[in-house]
Amino acid sequence: MAANVASGRNGLPEIQTQEKKADGIFHHDITAPVNAQTIDELHSLQKKKSAPTTPLDGIRGPFTAVSDDARSKQQLQSISASLASLTRETGPKVVKGDPAAARQSETPRVVGHHHHQRHVSPTINVTDSSLKFTHILYNLSPAELYEQAIKYEKGSFITSSGALATLSGAKTGRSPKDKRVVRDESTEHDLWWGKGSPNIEMDEHAFMVNRERAVDYLNSLDKVFVNDQFLNWDPENRIKVRIVSARAYHSLFMHNMCIRPTPEELENFGTPDFTIYNAGQFPCNRYTHYMTSSTSVDLNLSRREMVILGTQYAGEMKKGLFGVMHYLMPKRQILSLHSGSNMGKDGDVALFFGLSGTGKTTLSTDHNRYLIGDDEHCWSDKGVSNIEGGCYAKCIDLSRDKEPDIWNAIKFGTVLENVVFEEHTREVDYSDKSVTENTRAAYPIEYIPNAKIPCVGPHPKNVILLACDAFGVLPPVSKLNLAQTMYHFISGYTALVAGTEEGIKEPQATFSACFGAAFIMLHPTKYAAMLAEKMQKHGATGWLVNTGWSGGRYGSGSRIKLAYTRKIIDAIHSGSLLNADYKKTEVFGLEIPTEVEGVPSEILQPANTWPDKKAYNETLVKLAGLFKNNFQGFVSHKIGMDDKLTDEILAAGPIF
Repeated sequence: MAANVASGRNGLPEIQTQEKKADGIFHHDITAPVNAQTIDELHSLQKKKSAPTTPLDGIRGPFTAVSDDARSKQQLQSISASLASLTRETGPKVVKGDPAAARQSETPRVVGHHHHQRHVSPTINVTDSSLKFTHILYNLSPAELYEQAIKYEKGSFITSSGALATLSGAKTGRSPKDKRVVRDESTEHDLWWGKGSPNIEMDEHAFMVNRERAVDYLNSLDKVFVNDQFLNWDPENRIKVRIVSARAYHSLFMHNMCIRPTPEELENFGTPDFTIYNAGQFPCNRYTHYMTSSTSVDLNLSRREMVILGTQYAGEMKKGLFGVMHYLMPKRQILSLHSGSNMGKDGDVALFFGLSGTGKTTLSTDHNRYLIGDDEHCWSDKGVSNIEGGCYAKCIDLSRDKEPDIWNAIKFGTVLENVVFEEHTREVDYSDKSVTENTRAAYPIEYIPNAKIPCVGPHPKNVILLACDAFGVLPPVSKLNLAQTMYHFISGYTALVAGTEEGIKEPQATFSACFGAAFIMLHPTKYAAMLAEKMQKHGATGWLVNTGWSGGRYGSGSRIKLAYTRKIIDAIHSGSLLNADYKKTEVFGLEIPTEVEGVPSEILQPANTWPDKKAYNETLVKLAGLFKNNFQGFVSHKIGMDDKLTDEILAAGPIF
C-alpha cells in the first residue's frame, strides 16, 4: 500500500476529498448542513412569510397605526360577525388556518370549572357549535386552494395543462326557478315584479330561515373558506364582497372571477358591502314558505346578503352578484350591462350584446384590440369598467384553432367545471358531454394576453347588438337610431334551431330583455332609457349585426361566414361604415349599407339572397309578429312623466 494512502476500516483505503485552504483553515468542498435539528424543523424552513410590497396611493386609511395582531383580531371579529346567527349574535369562535395543519398549542385550553364560581344557568347561546372553533381559510392563494381541493374534495384533479378539474355535483347550471328576492319596503317599488320578471319574491322571514340554515351548516364545519374581494374596476364605485364557502373549488372560482385585492387593500378592507353564504352542499328545507325544491338561491338587498342552499354550481355566485350590481349601480346613475367590451389602439371602445350562440365572446375577442371584459360592465360618467376580475368561458367543443386565447388561458390557477379527461394523461376531451354540455372554465382576466389592466376604458363609440337569426331575414348589419337601439335592446332577440330532435328544422325565437333578463332587477325600460341617454350624451352609434342565416332560413339558407361578420365589425370599429350609403328596409325599417369592404354586396340586402321572394316576405312578417307579441309585455310600463319615450320606442318596432 502506498505511503500516502491512509488505511481505513478493514484495511480498505480511506477515500480522500479535495480540500481547499482559506484563511489558513482547510475546508471540505461539500455543502454545509441545513440549519435544522429535526425533519419537522426542516419542513418549517420550507415556507417563509413575505411582507406586502404593493404601494398604496394616498393616505393609508384608518388602520395605519394598528399593529398586525390587532388588525388580525379585527379581521377575525368581522368574519365572526358575518357568521352570526339569530340565536348567537356574536357568531362562532373563529381562528385562522387549516385544522389539519393546526398545531396542538394553537388550540385554546379549556379552563376548569372552580367550585367558588357562581353557577350561570345555560342560555340559548350555549350550544355545541358555540363551544367549538371554526377555522378560517382566508384569501388563500390558488396553490393553497389546489392543495385543499385535492386533499379533501372528491372529484378534484390537476389536468395536463395545469388547470384544476372539479365537479359541481347534481346541478351543472343555474336554477333560475329557485332564485328568490326579498320583497320588502325598499324593493317593493324599485324592482321589476310580476309577469316576465326574473324576480320571484320571498319575505324577510323565509330568507332568515334559509340564512340560519346556511350559517348553522357553515358553523358546524371544522373549516370554512373566506374570500374578501372587489367588484368593479372603477375605484370610486367598487363594491367590497365577502364570500363564505365550504369548498376550495368555490373559493378558487371567486378568487378568479372577482377582483383580487393587494395585501394592503386587504389590511384596509374593513366591513364588506355584500356577503355570500354558500352552503350549497346542504339543501334548504322544502317546508319553508316560498320554497318549491331543495335548492334555493336567495337575495336580500336590504341586508346586502345572499344565501345559497342545495346547489354547488359556482355560476350562481357570479350571476347573483351581477344581479346585485344591476340594483346598486343604477341608484348611482351608473348603467350595468350584460355585455362584452373591447378597445382599439386609438381608445375607441365597443360594447357587444348578444345571447348564447350569437358570437359575443368570439367577436369581442380581437387580437387587434384590447379586451376590457367578456361579460359584465358598468357605464358611468367616466366611461366603462369591467365588473369582474376574470372570465367564465364555455368549453364545449373548445379547440386551439378556433379559440386560442381561451385554450391557452386554461392553465395553472384556472378552474375547469364538469369536464371529462383521460384517466392517465389527464388530457381534457372538450367534446365529451358525459357530465353536461355546460362545461366551463374560470380564469383571471390577465390570462388573456391582450387584456387591458386595469379593466377600464373611455366612453363607447359603438353599441353592437348581436342576433343569430335562424329565420334568415335580418340583414348582416344595419345602423340603428336611438329609438331602434332601445327597442332592440329591450327585445334582446336571437333565433336558434329548436332542440336536437330529428326532423325539427323550425327556428325558435328567443327574447331576453336587455340581453340578460335572468339577471336584471329593474324594469327593462329603465336600463334602456339610461343606455339611450348615455349614447346620446357621448355620441355612440347603435348597430344590429346578424350572425345567423342568409339566403333562406335554417335548412335552406346558409350561415353568414364568420369572416364576413369580422369585416363588418372591423368597418364599425374603424368608423368607415358611418360614411356608407344606406337604404331603408320595409317592415323593420332598418338602415342597410349598400357596401362594406370585403363583404359581397348582394348579401347585405336579405331579400336579394332568397330565391323564393314570397317565402321571404312571409317569414319577414312572421318574425315581425313575434317581435310585436313579445313587446306587448313592455307597452304598459311608462318611462318618465309621460308616454312620449314609450311611444317613440314602440314606433321604432316593425310596422306591417
